[in-house]
This record gives sequence, C-alpha cells and structure tokens, in this order.
Amino acid sequence: MSLISTALVLLVPLGLYLYLLQSSRRRSNNPAAAVFPTKWPMLGMLPSLLANMYNFHEYSYLVLAGSGLNFNGDGPPGAGMRFFITCDPANIQHIFTTNYHNFPKGAEFAAIFDIMAGGLFTIDGELWHRRRVKFVGVISSPWFTDRVAAHCHDKVKDHLLPLLAHMASTGTSFDMQELMVRLMFDMTAMAVFGVDPGFLSLDMPPIDASIAMDTVMEVGFLRHTMPASLWKAMRWLNIGLERKLHEAKKVLHRFVVDTIERRKTTRENVGHDEDEEVVGDILSSYINDPDFADDDLLRATLINFMIAGRDTIGTTLPWIFYNLAQNPNIVSIIRNELSPIASHKVAHGMGAMVFEPEETKSLVYLRATLYETLRLYPPAHMERKTVVTDDIMPSGHEVHAGDAIFISLYSMGRMESLWGKDCLDFNPNRWLLEGSNKLKNVPSRKFLAFNSGPRVCMGKEIAVMQMKTIVAAVMWNFDVELVEGQSIQPKLSCLLQMKNGLIVKLKKREA
Repeated sequence: MSLISTALVLLVPLGLYLYLLQSSRRRSNNPAAAVFPTKWPMLGMLPSLLANMYNFHEYSYLVLAGSGLNFNGDGPPGAGMRFFITCDPANIQHIFTTNYHNFPKGAEFAAIFDIMAGGLFTIDGELWHRRRVKFVGVISSPWFTDRVAAHCHDKVKDHLLPLLAHMASTGTSFDMQELMVRLMFDMTAMAVFGVDPGFLSLDMPPIDASIAMDTVMEVGFLRHTMPASLWKAMRWLNIGLERKLHEAKKVLHRFVVDTIERRKTTRENVGHDEDEEVVGDILSSYINDPDFADDDLLRATLINFMIAGRDTIGTTLPWIFYNLAQNPNIVSIIRNELSPIASHKVAHGMGAMVFEPEETKSLVYLRATLYETLRLYPPAHMERKTVVTDDIMPSGHEVHAGDAIFISLYSMGRMESLWGKDCLDFNPNRWLLEGSNKLKNVPSRKFLAFNSGPRVCMGKEIAVMQMKTIVAAVMWNFDVELVEGQSIQPKLSCLLQMKNGLIVKLKKREA
C-alpha cells in the first residue's frame, strides 16, 4: 500500500503538469520550440517524455534532428534514468566497434527482457562469445541453410500464394501485417523446432504465442521508459501491464514445451531413434548440449530464437508492401528484374510463380528495396547499451558509468545530414552506384539495421533470402492496393509494428 500511495502522490501533480504542458503547446506560436524536453525540478525530463510518448518515434527524430544527432537527458533524481540518445555514426562506431567492451547491453537490459534470460539477446562478455560461436556454427551449416530455404519456398508455394489467390478472387480486404506475422511464425518455428504450427491458413486459427510475443515487446518498451523501481514494484504486485506480461510468459513457456513434445512425437511416428540427431533445426543442436541442460535456460534460448526470427522479418515485410503499393514505378523495376527468371518458368508451364532462393540471390534492385525499407522502418527501431566506465563520445558528449545509451535507428534513417535532402523519400536507387547495377558499400555505423561490430546480425543473409523469396512471389503474382482511410502509424513497442495493421486488397496479375 505504501508503494501505491507514493505512486499516487507523484502521479497526481504529474497529471496536472501534463495537462498544462499540452495546453501550452496548443497555444504556442512556435511549435518547433516545444520539441525539446524541459528539465523540471524533482521530475527531470520525465514529464516531457511522457507527454510525447504517444508520438515517440517522431518526437525522438525531431529532438535529435534539432540537437545535432545527440542528446543528453535524465529523469527524476535517484531514479536511475540518466541517458544519452544518439544517431551519430561516429558515436555508433565508438559504441559498437572501437570501444564496445565499455558498452554492453547490461544488467538492466537483461532484467527488462527477463523471459530470455541467458539467451544471446540478453548476455554479454565471454558467455555471450561462447554461445554466439555455437549459434554461428548451427546457422551457417549447409544442412540448416538449405532446409530453411526449401521450407521458405514450399511455404510460399503451398500456403501463402493459395491464400492470397483466394483473397484476390473474392475481392476480400485483409490485414497484410497479420498474414506476414503468421507466415514468419510458422517458418521460424520450423527453423527452431522442426515443426510447422500451421497458423497460416484460411481459417486463421488462434495464435496465442504470437500475441504473447507482441506483449513481451510492448511491455519491454514501457519498461525502458520508466524508472526500474516502478516497473519492478508493479511486477511484484502483479498489476497493470506487468500482470499481462506474466500471463504472456506462461503462454510462451507452454508453447515451447508443447512444441518440443510435438516434435518428439513426430520423430517417433516417422521412425527416428530418440538418440539420433536429426539435423535441420536449431533444437537438435541444443537439446542434448550440457550447457543447456537447465530447462529454464533452454526455454529462454528457444524463445530468444523465435522472437529474433518472427519479429525482424514479420515486422519488415508489411512496411515493404506498404511502400511498394505507393510506388508502382518501383514495382515495375522489380518485375523487370524478375522477368528473365519468370519467362523461363512460364516456358516450363509452372503456373503461379514461385522463385527459388538461388534465383533471387543476385537480384540487386530487390535487395536495394529491402534495404531502403529497413532504413526508414527498422524493425528494432532502438538499441540500448549501458556505460561501464566514464567516457567521452567522438561528438564531445560525456557519458558516465551506469548511464543508459539509446541509439535511434528510426531517427538515423531520416537525417538529412546522413542521407541527403530526399531522406524522407522511399528511393531504392540511393543504394546503387551511379550508372551501374551494383550496390553501394554503406557502412554499418550509418545503416544499423543488421547491427554493427562484434554483434553484427548472424542471420542477415538468411533474412534477406526469406524476404526476397516472399516479396518476389507476391509482387510478381499480384497487384497490392491499400484500402483507403486507414491510419498507418507505429505502435509503442520495441518493434516497429503497425499499430492498426495494414489493410490491403489484391488483384491477380495476368500471366
């Protein structure tokens, strides 16, 4: 009760302040002046941040654009909310590469994503290095990459295209984001467990585990934005969103246990010996590893892989289709690039077009389209690091031990100083060398969608392969039309998902 009383004492004047703050902004004749957070006695910059939480992504971008790519801030004294936010490439290189030992993810990050405790996403140091080496060995092996590619092709051919053909023939509008999330949930489960849950189907079965993963990312975002003592108190009391997260964790744990059992049953039915290693999925390489003998650690690791696979691609694909639906000229270029491959397939009477991963591997403009989407709409729009010892950034800003550092990928992709006057335009050509069909070499300190330095994304090429296969099949076989009147905006989450989905209609293209 004392915690609740303290919270009320703080929140009542805070609510009054936010009301006055919003009112003053509506009366202001200079909206740009209202962008920068005001530092208030006792509360620091927390009220300004909370007042703009509804528009967090654009607010962060405007603050960084107006402050030269870097900003120091803090919350109430003693709340542990000192932070430095940046999208400066020089600082990013310093944080991720030059001095990366001084900027781990940190204990607070691991606490925020406690459902993945011990997984690659949350650990640092020698333990992280050892487990990364193991994971690289798994996903870089030919048996794994070949199976992922084959399942992606078959999933598109046998499930996605027939479902989209039905939507086109009936003129039904649908949520493309939901379809892409379901597709990637099935494909990721197959890569992780060797089991396809079958959530991508016409009857749209309930997908509680996917909803639970969304909850993890939404509550994780809110944990980042409030004093740790507050959300930890809410967790202890099991109230509010912390109670919702508690239920989501139970759903995900149950999904992992049930899916492992289903995989074991499947193996028994096809005659595999229980001690025989079945290659082709991640679980096979972890389930008998002594380092993962603890059931909680194995569960956390598998949830880590599920979130990494489903969330990155499942979040990016709707933004790709959103941008392509508004740029028919770009769609035409992609189809022209696919045309030589398609003409060969038509000659062999293959019907609905599905492109093999090897066939799209060399398609430069399609890759440039993916990169341009990731520039403007990075699925993980914010990175968090912790400062171990006091340091001075290349920009001249001081950071102190214990400070949180936030790197805004969303803001970085919109900075005129980094991308030119057309930085807000969707233009895949910016990724091509002038007068050629070759990709520019854009350093990761400027384009951070696949991370940078020692933590650079291990599954980059697998992700690109999957996106190319899906986008090529959809855009060759269908015209995508946005339904008018919908509001496209990102939700408040660690993922840049669309708050209201992406409602589209399809038209089948003639052969």
